[in-house]
Formats: sequence, C-alpha cells, structure tokens
Amino acid sequence: MEDPSVRFMHSAPADGIYSCTRGGSALVLSIPHSGRRVPGPIAARMTAAARELPDTDWRVDELHDFALDLGATVVRANYNRYVVDLNRPPDGAPLYPGQAATGLCPATRFDGGAVYSPGREPDDAEIERRRMQFWQPYHDRLEAELERVCGQHGKAVLYDCHSIAPVVPRLFAGRLPALNLGTNRGRSCARALQERVVAVLAGSGYEFAVNGRFIGGFITRRYGQPGRDLHALQMEIAQDTYMAGAAPETFSRSRAARLRSSLRQILEVVLEWADSLQSANSNIRGVT
Repeated sequence: MEDPSVRFMHSAPADGIYSCTRGGSALVLSIPHSGRRVPGPIAARMTAAARELPDTDWRVDELHDFALDLGATVVRANYNRYVVDLNRPPDGAPLYPGQAATGLCPATRFDGGAVYSPGREPDDAEIERRRMQFWQPYHDRLEAELERVCGQHGKAVLYDCHSIAPVVPRLFAGRLPALNLGTNRGRSCARALQERVVAVLAGSGYEFAVNGRFIGGFITRRYGQPGRDLHALQMEIAQDTYMAGAAPETFSRSRAARLRSSLRQILEVVLEWADSLQSANSNIRGVT
C-alpha cells in the first residue's frame, strides 16, 4: 500500500483460508498466527514435535473476541504458521537480520528443532505454491479491508495480534515482558497514537516494552503508513499472562479476564484517538 499502483497479485479464492468479520469502526484486527489447520500431506511430513504446533499464538482470537463489540473488523487466519507464515515477507527475507529466524514456510521451530522429517522440507516450488494458496489471499483481504475502512473513515488503524512463550532462548535472552508493543520504531503509526497506547500499558500493572525485542513484523511494517493515515501497531503477548502452561488447554480464564481488561482499554484508546482525528479533520474541512 505504499503506492496504489503497486499491488499484490490477485489470488485464488480464499474459501476457508481465513475468516473475516466486518465492523463499522476505523479499527482492523489481524490475527495471523492462531490458526491450527495443517493439510494432511504436509502434516504427514512433519516431525511428531512439530505436529503439536508449539509455535502457535494459542487462542489469541479468543482473547480479542470483545473487539467485535467495539466495531472492529477482524481478519483471522485458519491455517497454522508452519504451513506459511503470514507475518513474513513474500520473499522470506529475515525480519531481524543477524538473529535466528524462521522463514516463509518454516523448517525450524522456535526451539531450534526440525519442523520436517529429514529430507522432507518444502523446496522453492512448493514454498511458492503455498505463498499463492495461503499467504496471498490473506494479504489481499487484509489490504482490501484496510482500503475499505480508510475510504469510509478517512483513516484506518491496524492492530496485529500475537502471542509467544515467555522464554525462547534461541530467539531472545531472558524472559519477555508481558506486553510488547511494536511500531517499527515509531514509523508505522502516529506518535500521538503510540503515546496513548503506552500510557495504557504504563497503568496496566503488566511489565511492558515498546519497540524492544519486537518492533513489528511484516504486517506492521508493510501496512503502517501514517503519512497516508494508515496506522499499524503490533502487540506480542507473553503467553503466561493468560495461560498456565504451553498448550491450548491450559488457557486460564482468570488470567485472561485480567488481561482482556487491559487489551480492551488499549483498543478503546485507539478508537478514541481515531475518532478525535476524524473530528479534527471534519472541522478543518468545515472551515471556509
């Protein structure tokens, strides 16, 4: 979306690849890593450990189900990141050069173990097929929703939802803060919007970081263009803030309830900021 003339290629029909629920506000949620589906032929080539899908953003969609009440549009992937990682560039280039990385179709888990049995990793041709079948439709739809919302409201705010185990030695030292806000070092959203979200984080009672280990992945960097009133933020949540273990069934309702309160405050502040911007723009247009 840097230039309206530069667009992703049109993709094949996206039936079942993602779900999209449209809302009436300026807020769009992207949930690219909570999906659990893996096509049978791919799963058959995966290691037993990888078939447990340990790097999934477990139940992040449930954490944010209140967003529909706020009028948000929600685009959520149904397929797992081991099939294709929607938050990676289409060419698979690393997001953090010089650090351990996983590619567009990961062959290595976050813990360093193999995703596939020896010799059964996808080759370049298969990676390209997966990109077109799974990655492209999600991004086509996300871009279309952002354009629709921007056309309706004059701006759009994309909130990219993620979670991760609090300790992943291969990827980062020590323990992650509970809440990790990424704005591409301030380049993917207006400074005033970032400041308002940080104020909520500061009063949340959770440890937090801003553009620390996570500055935002491909989605945040690609779609966040504040000069065009397209603002993007990524939130990476340490999973022990809402889970008692490392598997989806350890979801803790009590922990999640407390966390949801803070997440709701964040999205409410985002919408308040967006509404104030719209009001200011309307007032300017009304002056002759």
